[in-house]
Amino acid sequence: MVNTEGQLYTIEGFAAALIMLMTAYLVVNATSIYTPGDTHISDMQLEVLGSDALAMINTAPNGTSESPLQTIVETNDGAMFGQIFNNIVNNRTNPGQDHIQFMANVSYVKSDNTVSSTTLLNKTRSLSGGEHAVRVSEWVIVEKKFPDSDSLRKRAVLVEVLLWRD
Repeated sequence: MVNTEGQLYTIEGFAAALIMLMTAYLVVNATSIYTPGDTHISDMQLEVLGSDALAMINTAPNGTSESPLQTIVETNDGAMFGQIFNNIVNNRTNPGQDHIQFMANVSYVKSDNTVSSTTLLNKTRSLSGGEHAVRVSEWVIVEKKFPDSDSLRKRAVLVEVLLWRD
């Protein structure tokens, strides 16, 4: 052997290269990349949007009046619900409207302790079966005469909305 220092530097270089390659491999495998196939993220965003929209409609402008959602359910004004809800969920900062579709109904407990659900509110279009919809709901206290009762009384009703994106 002519020079043993050269062999030592070569072995040290290979060891350093292996350490760098293993570090790069661990760093690349530790990061997660979200692909368009991660539909659960857009579902969660759509659910939050719908829940916030229902909460906004169910908030009274002041402490003494009814919320717009209470008035809509009490008067069966599906057109008003459709207009307000559509304006909230399809509003964007970019030009143009978003393409969120919805279908809403109201459920209440009848006097014989069975649940009745009516498509009392509005919908943009019917579900065709291929859409991936999320459900949001909001409890509303209304004073209304329902078909199963003879008197006007306060009840808690559940407003449910199915949301999907075209």
